[in-house]
Amino acid sequence: MAGYKEPSFADRTAAATAARAKALAKLKAKPALSAEEQAARIKAAAEREAAESARREAVRAEREAKKAAELQRKLEAAEAAKPKPKLSDAELKALRDARYAARKARKK
Repeated sequence: MAGYKEPSFADRTAAATAARAKALAKLKAKPALSAEEQAARIKAAAEREAAESARREAVRAEREAKKAAELQRKLEAAEAAKPKPKLSDAELKALRDARYAARKARKK
């Protein structure tokens, strides 16, 4: 019984050439697409493109909305951190009197 014989370079190139020729023949044997099939493929491609465009637009709008919300949050935080205006002596006395009156009202 003879052992396994390694294929030579010539054998491998001949096999590759034969496989290439067989694949080319198979490709040439396919019938061309009819007008209806071509129209259906074009329509499907256009629908896919429209859906992808709508998805991209939705993602962009969502990103812009998040950016606007973050900006609004930062603006509100900056507004809250802004120092309060100084009150005059009369205004401070009025606030102190109001707190005193509220405390007296709670005790009764």
